[in-house]
Amino acid sequence: MPRTATPTTDLVPESREAEHGQKMIEVKIRFWTDAIATAQGQVVPKHGWTSGVVRIKSNPVHGIVDHDPIIFNTLAQVPAKIEELLIREGIVLRPTARTRRYQREA
Repeated sequence: MPRTATPTTDLVPESREAEHGQKMIEVKIRFWTDAIATAQGQVVPKHGWTSGVVRIKSNPVHGIVDHDPIIFNTLAQVPAKIEELLIREGIVLRPTARTRRYQREA
């Protein structure tokens, strides 16, 4: 017999204690800075390329562990790469009240 979704089992997952600093899910965007400065091993402050990586910070409370970062080649790719990262890690984002204002019910 197929299992049906119930609010207590599928929509409201198990919660757990989390200390300050462990409650948020952190996504980091890093931009390449190589080959901008003319001298080897130096950087030009506040300058970077429009490519780099997105990664998610390890967080044991959420069950998130370090994995390989995902590379992006243009700024336009960043939202899609963040989405790819969240899907890969099994992270579910819930719409805020502001987001729900312009979304239709499925």
